[in-house]
Amino acid sequence: MSEENKNITRLDLDGKELILIGTAHVSKHSAEQVKEVIESEKPDSVCIELDEQRFQTITEGNKWKDTDIFKIIKEKKSTLLLVNLVMASFQKRIAKQFGINAGQEMIQGIESAKVIGANLVLADRNIQTTFSRIWHGIGFWGKIKLIVEIIFSIFSDENITEEELEKLKSQDMLNSVLNDLTASFPKLKRPLVDERDQYLAQKIKEAPGTKVVAVLGAAHIPGVKEEIYKEHDLLALSQLPSGSKAPIIIGWAIPIFILALIAYTFIANPAAGVQQSINWILWTGAFAALGTALAFGHPLSILTAFVVAPITTLHPLLAAGWFAGLAQAYIRRPSVREFENLSEDIFSLKGFWGNKITRILLIVSLANLGATVGTVIGGADVVRLFIENL
Repeated sequence: MSEENKNITRLDLDGKELILIGTAHVSKHSAEQVKEVIESEKPDSVCIELDEQRFQTITEGNKWKDTDIFKIIKEKKSTLLLVNLVMASFQKRIAKQFGINAGQEMIQGIESAKVIGANLVLADRNIQTTFSRIWHGIGFWGKIKLIVEIIFSIFSDENITEEELEKLKSQDMLNSVLNDLTASFPKLKRPLVDERDQYLAQKIKEAPGTKVVAVLGAAHIPGVKEEIYKEHDLLALSQLPSGSKAPIIIGWAIPIFILALIAYTFIANPAAGVQQSINWILWTGAFAALGTALAFGHPLSILTAFVVAPITTLHPLLAAGWFAGLAQAYIRRPSVREFENLSEDIFSLKGFWGNKITRILLIVSLANLGATVGTVIGGADVVRLFIENL
C-alpha cells in the first residue's frame, strides 16, 4: 500500500461518502496532500480538527496579538492563554530546529475549502472543555504533575530528536504536549483521545452534503473510524464536569474553624482575640506581599496582596494572587504581543523578568504561595493563642 493510500480512508455511511485524511501535524507533505485531495474531490463540506478558539487563533492572528490580557483574565480565558503559550513555545522549537510549520495542514484545509466553496466545519471539541475534563479526572497529584509538565515544556529549550519528531508525526499537538502525562495517568486517555474521537466522528457524520473530507491528526483516524458508526451526544460530551464536594467542604471548614477559635478567644479574653486577629492579618498579608515583591510587582500590587490576603485566605473561592495579578495588569497592562515574545524572553534572565506577562504570572503564583504559607503560620498562631487562653 502506498504512503498516500495509507493516509486516506474512504468510508460509506448511509449513502454519504466520507474521506478521512490522516495528517502529520509537523509534515510539509500533509499540507500538500490536503490541498490535492480537497481540490480534486470537491466535497460539499470540509471538517478540520479545530475548535472555534483555535480557529480564531489561526485566522485572526493580528487580532489575537492586540488582545488585552486583563480582558482574558477577566473572562477566565487564562487557561487558554497558558495552553497557547505551551504550544507556541513547543512549535517554535520544532520550527527553529527543523524548519517546519506545525498545523499547516489545518490552514491549508481552511484555504482549500474557500477555494472550492465548501462548507467549513470546526469538528473538534472546545479546548477548554477538554482541559476541564482532564483537570477533573487526574486528582491532586495529577494536577501537580500537570503543572510541572506545563512549566517544563515552557522553559525547556532541549532539542527534539529525530525519533521524537517521527512520533510527533503520528500525534496531534494536544496529545504530544501531554503525552508523558497520559502515560503516567491512563485515565487521561478518555477525555483527551476517546471523547474527542467520539466528538469528531459525530461532527463529521453530521456535516452537510453527500461528500465530506475530514482533515484529522493521524492518531485520531482509528478511533474515528470505529466511533463514526455509533451515535454520540455532543451536548453530553461538551458538558463541564461537576466538581467533588470534598474540597469545597474542606475549603470552607478551615476558615470557619479559624474564625470560631478567634470568636471564642474574643469572648474568653478580648485582648488575646485582638492579638489573634492582628497576627492573622500580619502573617497572611506579609507573606502574600512578600511573594508579590519577589516577583518584582508594582508597589500597589504588593499593597493589594497585603490588604486582600487576610480576607481571601478565609474564602475558598478567592485568591490573593488573583487580585494582585489584576492590580499589576491594570498598572502595567501588557498586550498579547508580549505573550508571543515569551518563548524567546524566558531564555534570558533580563527577558524573563522584563516580560509583563511573565511578571503577572509570577505575581499570581508567588502571592498565592505566600498567602498559603501565611495561612499555615497564622493558623498555628491562632491555635496557640486559643490554647493559652482556654
